[in-house]
Amino acid sequence: MRPRSLKWLLVSRLVTLQAGMIAVVLLLVIAAIWSTGYLLDEYEGGSLDVLADATERDPTGGLALRETPELAHLRAKAPDLWFMVRDTQGHRLQEGNIPKAYLPVLAVLDQFSDARLSDRPELAGKPDAVIKWVESPAGRIQILTGTKGQMSVQRLAKGISGGFVLVMLPIIVLMALATSLATPLVVRRALAGLGRTVAQAAHIEFDKRGAQLEVNDVPAEIGPLVSAVNDTLSRLDAGYERHQHFLAQAAHELRTPIAILNARVAALPAGQDKRDLLEDAARLTTLAGQLLDLQRLDQKRNDFLPVNLAAMAKQVLFDLGPLALDAGYDVAFEPECDEVLVTGDQTSLERALTNLVQNAIDHGGRQGTITVRVGKSGFVEVCDEGNGIPWSEREQIFEPFNRLGSEGRGAGLGLNLVREIMQLHDGSIAVVDVATKGACLRMSFPAAPSA
Repeated sequence: MRPRSLKWLLVSRLVTLQAGMIAVVLLLVIAAIWSTGYLLDEYEGGSLDVLADATERDPTGGLALRETPELAHLRAKAPDLWFMVRDTQGHRLQEGNIPKAYLPVLAVLDQFSDARLSDRPELAGKPDAVIKWVESPAGRIQILTGTKGQMSVQRLAKGISGGFVLVMLPIIVLMALATSLATPLVVRRALAGLGRTVAQAAHIEFDKRGAQLEVNDVPAEIGPLVSAVNDTLSRLDAGYERHQHFLAQAAHELRTPIAILNARVAALPAGQDKRDLLEDAARLTTLAGQLLDLQRLDQKRNDFLPVNLAAMAKQVLFDLGPLALDAGYDVAFEPECDEVLVTGDQTSLERALTNLVQNAIDHGGRQGTITVRVGKSGFVEVCDEGNGIPWSEREQIFEPFNRLGSEGRGAGLGLNLVREIMQLHDGSIAVVDVATKGACLRMSFPAAPSA
């Protein structure tokens, strides 16, 4: 995930977390109030609420009481229900036996707005009766009634939603605005170092040793992860170094007995056995050289120098020409000009071209001509007149340990090494089609400097 996407993800989650925390706090407050019993036992407006919702106008404009489910429930809970309802036009609606203590109040209701009535002088706790002006389907009315009943769940939810809209929602909006403004700045500052670390990780290549990620500027929570990645990179570097050291040591150990073998074979009398032994010894020499070249491929591009492809190809063909002639081939060298310059490592390029010529000797059918061409546009071709390479094998032959046919000779590293060397030089190796039969492999280089 990109740092920018991570930033907005953190912002959205923080806003959601804040809204959730406020909602949880609100629910906890309501639950705490509910658990005290105030809404169940101490609420003094139970009867008042039910009567206000049930009061309506009759056809003559007077006050009437509609039998709502809540009113029926209240009558069942409080058989001694009493009340007096009046409006501003003087209409009255009365039911039940009003306690004698409150009868004098009926004459002076105009002098009351809201009142709590009790036979206890201190008015402690829930009163016995209440007087209050409320809104109803019949308009604004004044109700005198007892304090029977409890707060309904619907009225509680309505009160909570109203309070949420009026109080909590503005707080949430303000917190969300503050979060959306402040959090991106904080997150951007915290993730700035992480962005640089991600960019460093994107540029780590398998052939770059000692690569480490910056750990100082990343958030403290991610620091251990970056440190663990750095430790992994160090272990990979150490393992690669051991692998390279083994290749170099093995190649050096092989070169001495191979040199002795070549000397002893050269002393044998001429004949088919000597030619076969010379070819086998040449393959051993090539294999040892390939192992050394795999170790040398770690060299950096700043070691590259101008290389004349024409001169290099001429020298390789001069070295391997006798081996090709002994194997039954003719050889041909066809440069388009005397000097074709590219930038690279001459030893690696000589090894690559040697592998191609050796491959032609092994797979050319021991007949026809092996031709080396050098193009002034920056390519070298090695062509033979053997059976060619099937279309299905043209990519697989460059994989390591892949040999063309079950009878193929060698370890299957030659063409893979050529591809590695060409990639190191920003070039390519491919099978190309030619007019004659056989296989033709071309090493193509980037635009070469002029001679």
